[in-house]
Amino acid sequence: MSDYQHILCAIDLNDDALHVASRAAELAKLYHAQLSLMHVVEYIPIDLANELVLPQQQEIEQQLVAQATAHLTSLAKKINREQLDEVVVQGSTKSEIIEFANQHQVDLIVLGRHGRHGISRLLGSVANSVLHHAACDVLAVHVGS
Repeated sequence: MSDYQHILCAIDLNDDALHVASRAAELAKLYHAQLSLMHVVEYIPIDLANELVLPQQQEIEQQLVAQATAHLTSLAKKINREQLDEVVVQGSTKSEIIEFANQHQVDLIVLGRHGRHGISRLLGSVANSVLHHAACDVLAVHVGS
């Protein structure tokens, strides 16, 4: 097995993000790998019947991107990693993680996995989708309950 060269850590903006990012940073340090922290801002559904929603929606999405960027910057300082890329994109979380990994030669994706029950288990999760569609290794760090 060859060493990992580029690790992508995809996180939510919740209390578990530090745990997941710390795990990814430990692995990046161990393998002397490039580390990218990523958060995906999901698009807000548009009400096409009401044109007045669009400017408000764009403003909200811009605020969400700004908040995510600030959160990633704060998180990067907490994990004390000098060589770190911070990536905030908009789109489908599952698709954007896979696309970034493919385009940037990522060989390990690290993300949080929550214990799911009931309907959310039937519908699947981001971690499950990434696991089944990624062309590289995936580490799902168990977080929460």
